[in-house]
Amino acid sequence: MLFGLITFLTALTISGVAIYYSVAGLVAIFAAAAVPIIIMGTALEIGKLVTAVWLHRYWTKAAWWLRTYLSIAVFVLMLITSMGIFGFLSNAYQGATVGFEKESTALIYKEDRLDQLQDDKKFLKEELEAAVSELPENYRTAKRKLREEYQPKINQINTDMMSLKAEIGDLKIALVETGVEVGPAIYLARVFDSDVDTVVKFFIFILIFVFDPMAVIFVISYNHVLMNDGVQPSKPTKKKKKKSIDTKKMSDTLIKLINREPVSEDEVEEVVEVAKPVEDMEPPQSKQGRKTR
Repeated sequence: MLFGLITFLTALTISGVAIYYSVAGLVAIFAAAAVPIIIMGTALEIGKLVTAVWLHRYWTKAAWWLRTYLSIAVFVLMLITSMGIFGFLSNAYQGATVGFEKESTALIYKEDRLDQLQDDKKFLKEELEAAVSELPENYRTAKRKLREEYQPKINQINTDMMSLKAEIGDLKIALVETGVEVGPAIYLARVFDSDVDTVVKFFIFILIFVFDPMAVIFVISYNHVLMNDGVQPSKPTKKKKKKSIDTKKMSDTLIKLINREPVSEDEVEEVVEVAKPVEDMEPPQSKQGRKTR
């Protein structure tokens, strides 16, 4: 009884979670019709479980075409459930990584912009030094004017670089905080020497391969427990072998008793055993009348 209750709770838990994930995944795929998808998905999931139990109970009694159709229907519904679970898990993964990818893209862009500003600053300094070196030594005023002309441009580049470095630092901190959610996936991708999307897709396929089939199997298992609960295999009863009756020997024994001749105890017991079933077959009135007499 306890094991049957455990089986029932396990089947109910796995089936309920599978239905929730499947319906949520279908809603994520068909977001424009959320309420109809919830109603349809829930009805199909319950129908799938009931059909699986019905097939288990009446497989030998149902017609072959009915068994075939219902088996195909259960298999197709399991595929639909797996697709819904895949949609739910992939949507959760994308929701966790969209911020990470956005911040990673922004970080790459700002780092490229910082490198470009550094190249511009280097180019301006080289251009300034080349222009100054072309002037004679006594053209100090001209050299000062050249430096005054280039210095604002260099200062602006320095200001932009400082601002970019601050933004890059903030993005790196945000990436560390966001990367906590997808950190295990990133680590597994490094272990298997693959990209994060491939690793996550692989694990999602493993989950959906086990999830819904286990829900169906546990419901069938609980039905099996209900059908066989309390049924104990009957032990074969040993039938007593009836002793063969030797009529000639009995008649000799009866004649000896009538003539008051000595008889053995075995002969008397054999006569009593044969006479007892005959006495039991007599109606009660006959026994009562014989007693009164």
